[in-house]
Amino acid sequence: MDMAYLRAHPEHLPTFLTHQRIRETPVHRGVCTASRLTLDDGTSLFAKTWPAGDAPAGLFAAEAEGLRWLRASGAVPVPEILVTLPRMIAMEWVEPGDAGRQAAEDLGRGLAALHRSGAESFGAPWPGWIGPLPLDNTPCPGPWSTWFAERRLLPYLRISADQGALSGADTALVEEVVKTIDRYAVEEPPARLHGDLWPGNVLWGADGRAWLVDPAAHGGHRETDLATLALFGGVPHLDVILDAYRAEWPLAAGWRSRVPLHQLHLLLVHTAAFGAGYRGAVVAAAEAVLRS
Repeated sequence: MDMAYLRAHPEHLPTFLTHQRIRETPVHRGVCTASRLTLDDGTSLFAKTWPAGDAPAGLFAAEAEGLRWLRASGAVPVPEILVTLPRMIAMEWVEPGDAGRQAAEDLGRGLAALHRSGAESFGAPWPGWIGPLPLDNTPCPGPWSTWFAERRLLPYLRISADQGALSGADTALVEEVVKTIDRYAVEEPPARLHGDLWPGNVLWGADGRAWLVDPAAHGGHRETDLATLALFGGVPHLDVILDAYRAEWPLAAGWRSRVPLHQLHLLLVHTAAFGAGYRGAVVAAAEAVLRS
């Protein structure tokens, strides 16, 4: 199988893998099983499958829709999708490199252009996924604060509480943020978001560019993408990214104080999906919002 054959017959990729007709090298990547595939013409692909049995319905379709939507903006490097099947997704391989200052500056400008390309509404036209969990993308005209509270905070708060990842007091703290969200929110029209932009989803390429991967793409508030870049130790050269972004498209006054609010969604996804190990981060973010 070479690239020309793959483009003509993407549905045959699993068969070639089953019969070991393609070289497959495991790589580490998130909740899915990931591999580097090398075709007969030397082309490499990045492929993901669900680790056991069938993938949740629509998981890979949502990722493909999101990547295509981001790529259509022409604003940031996004891998080309080559195969989308119920049990597999495959895309162009990006050779990893170092996180350079120029790449960070370009990323900041690119994110501003991506966000400016906009969305028709909050949410998206396709059912969403974020990590191993469904993401309610039902299109909504806004306002952003109500949509964010109802579609991005409360669902994952409920799951986290039901699974015991958050205590009753923790849950009440986040519920207070939800009740008072109008005090902290700055309303803006929907931006075109990556939607899961923690540092691990920025792939620094050997080509000197920063690529966006593994999105939960949707229309949302542009500050959310920027806030999540600071999670879990922060992306390299974060200040460079933010300075370049703000030079292209300034943020509303007080944006730094709203970072914990925008981070709450992804932190709650982590307690819902992975448990109480992320409880402290949720509590700290909620307390920071209520103090602001």
